Amino acid sequence: MLISTAASVWAQTPDGAALYKENCAACHDAGADRAPSRDTLRTMPAERVLAAMESGPMVTMASRSSTAERRAIAEFVTGKPFGEPLNTRPAAAAMCTSAPGEFNSTAGPAWNGWGVNDANTRYQDAPTARLTAADVGRLKVKWTFAFPGDQSAYAQPAVVGGRVFVGSPAGIVYSLSAATGCIHWFFAAERAVRTAVLIGRIRANGQLRSVAFFGDQNATAYAVDAANGSLLWKKKVEDFPGARVTGSPVVHNGRLYVPVASGEETAAATPDYQCCRSRGSVVALDASTGKQLWKSYTIPEEPLPTKKSPTGTQLWGPSGASVWNSPTIDVRRNVLYVGTGNNFSDPPTRTSDAIVAIDLESGKVRWVRQMTASDAWTVACRLPDKTNCADSNGPDFDFSSSPILVTQSNGRRVLVAGQKSGMVHGLDPDADGKVLWSVKVGEGGTMGGVQWGSAADQSNVYVALSDIGRITLPNTLGTDADPNRGGGMFALRVATGERVWYTPPPGCGERPRCSPAQSAAVSAIPGVAFSGSVDGHLRAYSTTDGSILWDFDAVRSYQTVNGVPGRGGSFNGPGAAIAGGMLFTNSGYVNAGGMPGNVLLAFSV
Repeated sequence: MLISTAASVWAQTPDGAALYKENCAACHDAGADRAPSRDTLRTMPAERVLAAMESGPMVTMASRSSTAERRAIAEFVTGKPFGEPLNTRPAAAAMCTSAPGEFNSTAGPAWNGWGVNDANTRYQDAPTARLTAADVGRLKVKWTFAFPGDQSAYAQPAVVGGRVFVGSPAGIVYSLSAATGCIHWFFAAERAVRTAVLIGRIRANGQLRSVAFFGDQNATAYAVDAANGSLLWKKKVEDFPGARVTGSPVVHNGRLYVPVASGEETAAATPDYQCCRSRGSVVALDASTGKQLWKSYTIPEEPLPTKKSPTGTQLWGPSGASVWNSPTIDVRRNVLYVGTGNNFSDPPTRTSDAIVAIDLESGKVRWVRQMTASDAWTVACRLPDKTNCADSNGPDFDFSSSPILVTQSNGRRVLVAGQKSGMVHGLDPDADGKVLWSVKVGEGGTMGGVQWGSAADQSNVYVALSDIGRITLPNTLGTDADPNRGGGMFALRVATGERVWYTPPPGCGERPRCSPAQSAAVSAIPGVAFSGSVDGHLRAYSTTDGSILWDFDAVRSYQTVNGVPGRGGSFNGPGAAIAGGMLFTNSGYVNAGGMPGNVLLAFSV
């Protein structure tokens, strides 16, 4: 089922000439080394230029462009149309043929939302996982689903009521059969959807209704009927240009809590940009109606003019402290916890690179625990022209992963937070975030340390290390990955931070566009922790000693259930969703030198 209110999004045609001027002309019009001239490009078919951007030498340069934008550039530079238009509407053969029946969100095993529970442990218990350490070595691909036209597959799948709910870079959210991968319904959001879908229950007209909640890269939150995909409401949670919802929303007691981040630190790469005025926030909405109940900014004060840049452009501050992660709910304290990112401009604030506790009812900040001070950073800080790099020029040590609330077997609680600094921290949630321990597991960096998240049981936290080494490329904001840096898997004691074991990364060998970095979120079941790597492998580690129990190389072509050409690539961003004896995970992540891919993989024994 396609929702007509969003269908117009697919009809928008980007301006190929403007995109070429902004992203490509610096090399192709200036005769840069190995960059084909405009005259040479005009001799090529559009398909060849598109292939260069999606699987050839231009992958990194084009990694920030959408599918439609890449196609518009290819048609402009060649002066030729594509032989076949891009069609993202699923074929009739991909749709489920049997009547779906009544959708029951409470039936069967589930991995709901980002972290599987309010505490964001990313740990699935044995009765729900229905997958044991002894089974893992026998996991095989049961079916694959491909996202048409996409180079990345970066939304966390959710498993509820016998269905898999998953978003895509094209902005299409799918409801699939967990058993076969056929499509129950699909919905077109306004922009790309990186968040996990969370299924909640709301009361409408006196009856309980199952609703799919998610957010997009245009800072819009959505509620659609989980049974049929019809739009119930949508709400823009931030109007500042470049605002986005990357962290997955969560539902608690009839409220939807939406984290808000910003792409302004990338916009600041342009020297004449007035950096910077956006602020991170968490927004509470009525889950039934979308009405805003409160909005809590991570920086309380509004940005003001500060000084002029060397180019005479007005600068602003304070700014930044985005919330990139899914909130963690603490029912006992009636608060939610989020990690914040770096500031974008001076002056730095006490709420950046911090764990923040926010009252669930009022939105009031209860406490803040900053772990890295004076961290104001934009993309300009790693470019030759540093006009919009703040004087503090911080290290970009965000908390991009969700805090994990662990209740140990003795009843004591620890809030575990991994940081891009390469540090993992244990805080006391019952003592205003008092630091219990801090342990260094990596060097850290702009894509270093703990990137998208760890998993925890009652005893240990299982930490994958990113530490991507970034190789700067001329005339582009994109970077390639160092094949010799990053990666590794750790187990730390929740109580003390003591290292239990460490397993080094296997390495890339001769694989192109490879990094051993383990940036993707970890998922765990009793006895096993799963970690995907930028090298294209998904591995299962013994939680006892860190030995690798299973290793699946996803970099290959797949025959998909929806008939769309599919290929696996790097694992980055989301982790696996495990429920009912099956494991679901996306493969493909082209940013930061990763390998492109566009598939959702479903494994079973």
